[in-house]
Amino acid sequence: MANVMQLEVLDHWPDGLAQAWDALLVTQDAPTVFSSARWLQAWVETGCAAPEAGWRLRLFVLREQGELKAACAGWLKSHSWGEFVFDQAWARAYQHHGLAYYPKLVLALPFTPVPGSRLLATDEGVRGELLWAVQDWAGQQGLSGTHLLFGSPADARAAQLADQLAHGASGWVRRQQSQFHWQRDAAWHSMDDFLGALRADKRKKILQERRRVREAGVRVDFLAGAQASPQEWAWAYRCYAQTYGERGQQPYLTPEFFQRTRSDWWLARAWLADQTIACALLVEDQGVLYGRHWGALHSVPFLHFELCYYAPLEWALQRGLHRFEGGAQGAHKLARGFMPVSTFSLHALHDPRFAAALQSFGEEEQAAVAAYEEELLAHAPFRAG
Repeated sequence: MANVMQLEVLDHWPDGLAQAWDALLVTQDAPTVFSSARWLQAWVETGCAAPEAGWRLRLFVLREQGELKAACAGWLKSHSWGEFVFDQAWARAYQHHGLAYYPKLVLALPFTPVPGSRLLATDEGVRGELLWAVQDWAGQQGLSGTHLLFGSPADARAAQLADQLAHGASGWVRRQQSQFHWQRDAAWHSMDDFLGALRADKRKKILQERRRVREAGVRVDFLAGAQASPQEWAWAYRCYAQTYGERGQQPYLTPEFFQRTRSDWWLARAWLADQTIACALLVEDQGVLYGRHWGALHSVPFLHFELCYYAPLEWALQRGLHRFEGGAQGAHKLARGFMPVSTFSLHALHDPRFAAALQSFGEEEQAAVAAYEEELLAHAPFRAG
């Protein structure tokens, strides 16, 4: 296979690749709109994931007689921001030894901790070859390592195949993380059905929090991004930027990015009298709702829970959606019906001295995450039986 296909490394989207990319994406085990060519292009072309922001695009492509067989999007990163998998301690260890950790190669979606297919391929063998070829290229470029973030099960199997191609020397290490996802039960057709499945104390708490929001005079509606006016989008962006401003940070995404992807978004808006006071930005894709961003310009107790969890969850039930991913981290979601779900990343450091330490770290971290998730499940909010 390696004699037939050669790895192409591109820093731009040539004519025809976007269409072939998206056609291949829909055949993968975990495709999402976030991995589509238009989202990847939007991040770069609106300046969010651009060289001046520390993201340099590299597209890796395998073709056979002109036909696209495998592809993935990578980024040469000069920092670790916007990844949601934390490796700053590794960077400090490299610095302590007088070595450069950056640039590194990251196969990921910028600013988006959503699990999904990162390695697009026509079959498992080609996927493994793609990962092996990408890692080999990164080593030849003198990069410190290759990192695949929030991958799919097929991506995990590709690491095993890549290790075989490298005769056991690829050094891929798996890191485990926990997210909290709401998964619809077939018996749930309304918010009352869902609440009825919860333990009494959890149900009572949710009803109390929602009542407090209503008593404050707040109502919530949902507006399709494609139908929002420029003024409504400007206001939504103001809410989004407010969350970053409260932490003394600049927002990752630009107004232009939201305009480029506006047809994928829903705006969940909180109203007080005739004024909008907060907004959550969500994406609906293939029966899944993704909570991505939120911000409030007026403080109301429990508004965050209402706008980011309860109202979208009720809306998802009404629309027949089967899953709601509320974003990275947040053990407080457990009491609200979001159960722990394991996500993973794959890492290969090219310096063998650090690779050995990483292997040990990965094993210890996986055991710790497994114990954490077991403890969470012991406190599941649902009634037994």
